[in-house]
Amino acid sequence: MRKFVYVILFVFIFSIFVLPFSYSASQEYMWSSPDITVPTSTPVTSTTNLELESGSAILIEQNSGKVLYEHNSHEKLRPASVTKVMTILLIMEALDSGKIALTDKIPCTENAASMGGSQIWLDVREELTVDEMLKAICVVSSNDCTVAMAEYLEGSTSSFVEKMNAKAKELGMNDTCFKNCHGLDEDGHVTSSYDISLMSRELLVNHPNVIKYTTIWMDSLRRW
Repeated sequence: MRKFVYVILFVFIFSIFVLPFSYSASQEYMWSSPDITVPTSTPVTSTTNLELESGSAILIEQNSGKVLYEHNSHEKLRPASVTKVMTILLIMEALDSGKIALTDKIPCTENAASMGGSQIWLDVREELTVDEMLKAICVVSSNDCTVAMAEYLEGSTSSFVEKMNAKAKELGMNDTCFKNCHGLDEDGHVTSSYDISLMSRELLVNHPNVIKYTTIWMDSLRRW
């Protein structure tokens, strides 16, 4: 009997990628073309009162990185699954550099299978392709797939987290300290909305193929 595990685009994807987008009254979004200019009728500035309930916020123009609006943008907060933006960025770098391929089979370790939280219940007896892993990470914020990919790329999650922090330093993410690759609460695991905008912009501008995964509405994994 065939079983299909359907994955549906959750609020996770909207929340982690809404920050770097430029939005106008005409509801036009910019993705990767540097030649597009989005008109704005009323400029938003750091002094504009948007009556936000969030403790921190930022809006940037994607291609230039210009800050259009910010509110406590350097406040250090726990990022939860927004952490996975950096994880996805490093996976996309590995793909674009040829270190890995979308068809590579990724094993599931005991550590990955034991993660809990958002997951697709990976089993140590199965393997998924990088393509499938990315679907699970981007669409359902899968902790088990995130850890499996981290271990595959760097040998251990600790080594992968070191690489995450090195990339954060390279991007000028001075408010950030990663303690894990998935975002489950851990003391000292913090970032800011400003830093999130930096890594999100890096991902979208330099690895536009990620949109193939972040715009999925419905898909399937595993066929038994």
